[in-house]
Amino acid sequence: MTDPNWWRQAAVYQIYPRSFADSDGDGLGDIKGITSRVPYLKNLGVDAVWLSPFYPSELADGGYDVADYRNVDPRLGSLEDFDEMVAALHSAGIKIIVDIVPNHTSDQHEWFQEALQAPAGSAARDRYIFRDGEGPDGSLPPTDWQSVFGGPAWHQTPDGQWYLHLFAPEQPDLNWDNPEVREDFIKTLRFWSDRGVDGFRIDVAHALTKDLSEPLPTWDELRHLMHEHLPLDGTHPFWDRDEVHEIYAEWRKVFNEYEPPRTAVAEAWVPRPRRPRYASAEGLGQAFNFDLLEAAWDAEEFRDVIDDNLKLSAESGASSTWVLSNHDVVRHATRYGLPQDSETKNGKSWLMTDGQEPELDSELGVRRARAAALLLLALPGSTYMYQGEELGLHEVGDLPEEVMQDPAFFRNRGIEKGRDGCRVPLPWTPDGPSYGFGPGHAHLPQPEWFADAAASVQEADPSSTLALYRSALEARHKMQTDESLDWVATDKPAVLHFTRPGGWHSITNFSSEAVPLPEGTVVVASAPTNGGLPPNATAWVQESE
Repeated sequence: MTDPNWWRQAAVYQIYPRSFADSDGDGLGDIKGITSRVPYLKNLGVDAVWLSPFYPSELADGGYDVADYRNVDPRLGSLEDFDEMVAALHSAGIKIIVDIVPNHTSDQHEWFQEALQAPAGSAARDRYIFRDGEGPDGSLPPTDWQSVFGGPAWHQTPDGQWYLHLFAPEQPDLNWDNPEVREDFIKTLRFWSDRGVDGFRIDVAHALTKDLSEPLPTWDELRHLMHEHLPLDGTHPFWDRDEVHEIYAEWRKVFNEYEPPRTAVAEAWVPRPRRPRYASAEGLGQAFNFDLLEAAWDAEEFRDVIDDNLKLSAESGASSTWVLSNHDVVRHATRYGLPQDSETKNGKSWLMTDGQEPELDSELGVRRARAAALLLLALPGSTYMYQGEELGLHEVGDLPEEVMQDPAFFRNRGIEKGRDGCRVPLPWTPDGPSYGFGPGHAHLPQPEWFADAAASVQEADPSSTLALYRSALEARHKMQTDESLDWVATDKPAVLHFTRPGGWHSITNFSSEAVPLPEGTVVVASAPTNGGLPPNATAWVQESE
């Protein structure tokens, strides 16, 4: 637990707290629910858990609208419950990473409530980004920018001024030019570090600093500059500006005050060449690699992503991060069961039909998901898993409109279904009002097929996806050594074969025919290997000594 490099090749399990386990039957997952499942996490074999926000929130954006950064939402528990959870995780040998949301607060945060009562130009308003409107009476927003969730990026207050919100109106952006904002977040980092938190996941790490000097560009001038198309010189007015790294250099000094140093990983949707700076040892230390979230089930795409990100990690000195699913995307078991063309591979168009078109091949999706998970766990670097993927869960695509919670749905009606389908509470047992999630019903309805996917059902099945994850994580701990791999040439372009130090082979078959395996002992495989490695499968083979 004192190894300063524990994060470099860690298996990290993301928990969306409100949908993991409910201890009191109110329909929301809570801190005590997480504590009750620590034995499950230990048996799974993960090195750390990452908690999505558990802070006081009105849930305008699933908890990413934070009203108090140094407390626990009373619906989820108390600080004492949090301390007990940390102690239980640490006793099980599991680290804890928590979400920090620094770009914006909730509109219910005491600072913003103070700002609303304060006059224009006041110190209270200077913590946020307030501007006078355009037009003779200021009735037009300062710019025509659009928010990430759809609709205008500016909201007018009763006194006529406007504030910037790159996300929902309930998430006003902070002014990171204000020293008070910077000092308060350092206080927050120390608060949780002193309570035993081992690391932080930084939400929207590529935002924070902004250049809003006149003249401001129009939305037409900006809207094509997203993700991979952002300027490489850090000149976008609000995404990926160079000045943001001054903040993270200060945070790194705080992290290094602790023994072992606290870790951090950036959620930074930026061009690949810009990613290493977020992951530098002088900054946050790691940055998410989201490339596989956007890749089709295709050997060439996977290899390109792997090669590119290993090069980037070497450039930053960090280890890479491998991700297939999280709380913001369609679950990969579903994505891989859909046609792998550019229009359908991310699952969003499928969601818009309530999961009816195109037809989902659920069995194929799970086979590919199992193979992909085993491939990722064989790679050098850390792997971030999303709750429920170890159960092979699919996206819940047919949630009715009346239960939806995601602002992306409400602000983009007819364009996006939103992210609620991957946030449906987990099934732990095949029966009960919420399949073991809690003693009552869940805050999002669970489908009947959850009964067959429940953790207790899979624990009794040695061929289950849960059993595969447990076996793979156990083997990974025993076999993983240096952070390197060597590709093995094959005569089949649809087969990815590499070795890790110590004679450990990983072979993934993306083709439609079985392929032979190298000599040695099959340590773990995502499908039976009696006749070689079947299509849509991965196997780890240990060379004979």
